[in-house]
Amino acid sequence: MRVLVTGGAGFIGSHVVELLREHGHEVAVLDLRSGGDVRDRAAVAAVLRGVDAVAHHAAMVGMSDDPADLPDYVSRNDLGTAVLLAELARARVRRLVLASSMVVYGEGAYACPAHGTVRPSERRPADLRAGRFEPRCPCCGEPLVPGEVTEDAPLSPRSGYAATKVAQEHLAAAWAYATGGRVLALRYHNVYGPRMPRDTPYSGVAAIFRSALARGEPPTVYEDGGQRRDFVHVRDVAAANLAALESPPGEPFRAYNIASGVPRTVGELAAQLSATLGGPPPVVNGAFRAGDVRHVVASPARAQTELEFTARVAFADGVTEFARTPQPTVVT
Repeated sequence: MRVLVTGGAGFIGSHVVELLREHGHEVAVLDLRSGGDVRDRAAVAAVLRGVDAVAHHAAMVGMSDDPADLPDYVSRNDLGTAVLLAELARARVRRLVLASSMVVYGEGAYACPAHGTVRPSERRPADLRAGRFEPRCPCCGEPLVPGEVTEDAPLSPRSGYAATKVAQEHLAAAWAYATGGRVLALRYHNVYGPRMPRDTPYSGVAAIFRSALARGEPPTVYEDGGQRRDFVHVRDVAAANLAALESPPGEPFRAYNIASGVPRTVGELAAQLSATLGGPPPVVNGAFRAGDVRHVVASPARAQTELEFTARVAFADGVTEFARTPQPTVVT
């Protein structure tokens, strides 16, 4: 199979390219670093010749809360995806693996002991300032118990970036229904590993902690460090792309959580990195940021059942490798 990987020189895309080639697939790459802009219809049309499927990773990433960034997010993520989809239709390419994100959910899944499954109330600044970080039940005001979010959960983006990921999914679904194509939207949870960019406005929390330790500084952990996330290694994410590209035909649009299935707290991640590098222990500062979500952890059951994908890299092993591998400074 010949596969086009957009963003194929980036953090995740480069691992996808390598794994596809290891499994005997022919790979073409379109990446802004090498002069290939997914918003350029002519460039996209040229690289799609002879392609059987596309893994779409070209995007502007990060969780900026600055409205001034919105035009760039929409242009690079949504316009870029729309151009790609138009050219896929023209080239009669019918399979697309879309790099989506857990940010489409906003807050994760919660239950109230008294009222069952509920959508949490917005966290109040007064509670956050007082160190009360857990979301509360909209019915009784009591703290909620976090659970696993499934692919059928409502989408509730909390940032411009998250909104563009929702829009990408909707655009891709519309393309699939109009053309008879198939979209597999892979909702990545917190991806980390070799080649993760550092020292940029878009670095993930793992890269930010690692950069602090490289400077001899303790990692700074917001709130109380109890925020739950699912940290999934980039090689597992590449394996999920391979599984999606090789999966049998199915319904036009299907979303999958790509996660380890073993939630960790942000504090645990910081502590593991500090211990691995022999650096100072994390500092938990109690600070908070508007728009941050408290807990987002996923059920990986659908991907396990339908794609036969299970994450393999253990947290301790993956963090140790990540801590000791030099990271690039480029934005992906």
